[in-house]
Amino acid sequence: MNEKIRETAARIHELRELSDISTAQMAKTLGIPLKTYSLYESGETDIPASVLFSVAQELGVDMKVLLTGKEPHMNIYTVTRKGKGVAVERQADYDYQHLAANFQHRKAEPFLVAVQPTPPGTSVSINHHPGQEFDYVLEGTLKITIHDNEIVLEEGDSIFFDSSYGHGLEALDGKAARILAIIF
Repeated sequence: MNEKIRETAARIHELRELSDISTAQMAKTLGIPLKTYSLYESGETDIPASVLFSVAQELGVDMKVLLTGKEPHMNIYTVTRKGKGVAVERQADYDYQHLAANFQHRKAEPFLVAVQPTPPGTSVSINHHPGQEFDYVLEGTLKITIHDNEIVLEEGDSIFFDSSYGHGLEALDGKAARILAIIF
């Protein structure tokens, strides 16, 4: 398993213990099975960005702390240059770059996400997390499934939704799609 995933898992484990929260409590709060949470925290299984977002909220830390072990330090503005966002190595079908990881006290989490085509016979990963999400398609064609609804978005289209409902993204036409995703 990727070393960054293990490091993130170790930080979550340490912060959870310092917060005096049991693994069972954390799994219940996240709405996932204890076994799944235990695999995430052990570093044996990749942690979806939506789960990282929820864990950071529950532990009262910035998501950057979980990803890098460092506190954000900018409070007036932050610039993220092309290709220099903090990589969030999570699910195999999504590549994330956090675009404001250095800004303190963010009220939203902006990501540049590359959605890879789903191999035939494979189901789309379904995520859910507290809050709302805005997705803007920069390149490609994307099918988003939200609470049993399927919506196809083309380049320039956007969607805003309640992210507590199960949702998944799928690149269409056998090509990757790139989106700007903002989680509130």
